[in-house]
Amino acid sequence: GVDVTSQKSENIRDFADLDLGFVITVCGHAHETCPVFPANCQVVHSGFPDPPKMAKELAEKGASEEEQLACYRQVRDEIRAYVESLPESLNL
Repeated sequence: GVDVTSQKSENIRDFADLDLGFVITVCGHAHETCPVFPANCQVVHSGFPDPPKMAKELAEKGASEEEQLACYRQVRDEIRAYVESLPESLNL
């Protein structure tokens, strides 16, 4: 696995003084609540399934912990593939 214990989420408003070329969101909540950015900043959204919601639904159906964990791995892999494709899809 990947140790993310020292990682933290940050509010996009903390970066208001940066000249951003792109803002990329991967969940509906972030996309819906994303602040307005200057015209020269391209906001790109790609929605992915919500792993906690998927795992909860599986748990309610009696799925094992391993089956629930597979939801997180699946979405992780989808996001990884998406991020790896960004330079080409954004013509960078």
